[in-house]
Amino acid sequence: MIQLSLIGIGTGNPDHVTLAAVRALNAADLVLLPRKGEAKSDLVDLRRLLCRNLVTDLERTRIVEFDLPGRDAQAEYLDAVDAWHAAIADVWAELMDRYLPEGGLVGMLVWGDPSLYDSSLRIAGRLSASGREVEVKVVPGITSLQVLTAEHRIPLNALAEPIQITTGRRLRERGWPDDAATVAVMLDSGGAFEALPPEGLYIWWGAYLGMGKQSLIDGPLADVGPLITERRAALREQHGWIMDIYLLRKC
Repeated sequence: MIQLSLIGIGTGNPDHVTLAAVRALNAADLVLLPRKGEAKSDLVDLRRLLCRNLVTDLERTRIVEFDLPGRDAQAEYLDAVDAWHAAIADVWAELMDRYLPEGGLVGMLVWGDPSLYDSSLRIAGRLSASGREVEVKVVPGITSLQVLTAEHRIPLNALAEPIQITTGRRLRERGWPDDAATVAVMLDSGGAFEALPPEGLYIWWGAYLGMGKQSLIDGPLADVGPLITERRAALREQHGWIMDIYLLRKC
């Protein structure tokens, strides 16, 4: 039996790691750290730092890094994601078989929280579907959406109004969601808000939330939209990658 703990670690600030996450990390026999390429080395660097600082017995708990398979950007999106998840599940299974052939506790450090626009739970489900005995535990973490509203010092929703959380792809393709006063946009490859008529919209944007290079902009979308686009491009050029999120509200 493998027990797999998906441990939410927040968005880049080690202070965001919960006591429950620390306990789960120290209980693990094996911790798997994904590498996402040289451009995103900051992400694995933070995971390494957390392991060094929080794991009390590095001789008992084995830390293993692995290269995350890439997604085919040319294939149809859902087909490409399905194949990508299958490839990642195969890597997880191979590492578990290699390092814990008799079973044990495995920890995976998940950026943000495993439940919010993260596929770790779906990938873990493939392990059980393949016939392996895998028990999955989730340790919740602070999400980029929580850090965004905290850093801008705003409530997530307008008073008594609904909010919709969506992706840049869907916002670009479908426009403003029906009956939503506030829209949180994640996984935007860049500038999906430009597909909206900017009048009457306010935006709160943040990149690298929780990290030392955090960047924030807010204001009427008509005024600051071009500034966000320019800042985002410059940051991506400077760091080789970018992770951002924003909140849009009718005003």
